[in-house]
Amino acid sequence: MKVIRIIKNVLKRSLIITMVLISITNTAAFAWAEGEGVDEEVKMEIKEFIEKAISERNQAIITGERDGIKAVYDMGTKYGQWAFESEEKKMIYLHNWEQKQGVKIVEIKPLVIITKISEKETGGFKVNFTCSTEYRYVYEDRPEEVNKSRIGTYHVLGIVFKDDKYLINKEWYTDPFADSLNLEKLNVGDVKSFILSQEARDFTTLDARRVAAKEYADKYCGAATEEEFGFKYNKNYRNFNPAGGDCANFASQILHEGGGFKKNHSWNYEKGDASASWVNADKFKDYWVYSGRASVIAHGTYEKVYKDSYQLMPGDFVAYEKKGDIKHISVVTSADSRGYALVTCHNTDRNDVPWDLGWSDKNIKFWLIRVHF
Repeated sequence: MKVIRIIKNVLKRSLIITMVLISITNTAAFAWAEGEGVDEEVKMEIKEFIEKAISERNQAIITGERDGIKAVYDMGTKYGQWAFESEEKKMIYLHNWEQKQGVKIVEIKPLVIITKISEKETGGFKVNFTCSTEYRYVYEDRPEEVNKSRIGTYHVLGIVFKDDKYLINKEWYTDPFADSLNLEKLNVGDVKSFILSQEARDFTTLDARRVAAKEYADKYCGAATEEEFGFKYNKNYRNFNPAGGDCANFASQILHEGGGFKKNHSWNYEKGDASASWVNADKFKDYWVYSGRASVIAHGTYEKVYKDSYQLMPGDFVAYEKKGDIKHISVVTSADSRGYALVTCHNTDRNDVPWDLGWSDKNIKFWLIRVHF
């Protein structure tokens, strides 16, 4: 009950400083870009502190022991306390999702790329970094079959030196679970039983255009991609995140560049300018359905559509509806060892992530869309 009261109090606040779901491992890989006004010794101390913070809070995610996380936060400030409470909420959400899914997250491997570290005039340090995180999970009755997903996030971290140690006092980033944090308990029951009754799906005979769409998505999914691709978006296209979001733009790229669909007057991108159906999530969904290039497999709450989701194939897409508006688009790129559809998208950057993870709130409806290649 104490944890639930904490969650409800946090929800009343207008500002929630969120924490990164970076890693579940005792080590992290770091790449340093520049340190403004910070000497090498201090820079290494900050690096070691971040490694320690990652290790402790990741272990807490695995074990569910939340008290150990507090040691890395400045609990004497409201921002530090809110950051801890937000991380606590995410831990509860993930464990509830595991129960619904019949899985266990067994490891999370991070790659943290620090792009800037600078000393603040008011004291402490500001650290900018990107994190590409590989989550490994197994189904409870098949622990030998390891599934992998990656989530990429972009962070600004505030660190202070207090009582002879470094502490986190602020952190901003695009929360991959922002639309599910109101969820206290996911329904398990019949959902779990159905998921565990499914088998892996064979995509070896996929249409070549569907395969090419997946390959494009894997390469350009930003912070969630493989290290060899440099964690970058395709530079030939404008990044629309500063203008409100890049998910539909990326989905359009996947279907055009990878899937081979030709642009037209209604669905078009040229020299940084895009039609509404290319870049707007709501209009993107409408264009594909009403143009005849796609059709609806199912629409409704998770409980209504999750069985139909097993019809999704690489190159299809999922549209996420909240309060009557489509807020997000993810393209299907694979399926896990139980045939559960995995999606790839921008903001938050995801690669082969379970299609409902982070979108399980009871107020969200899903559009499962078959693209006609």
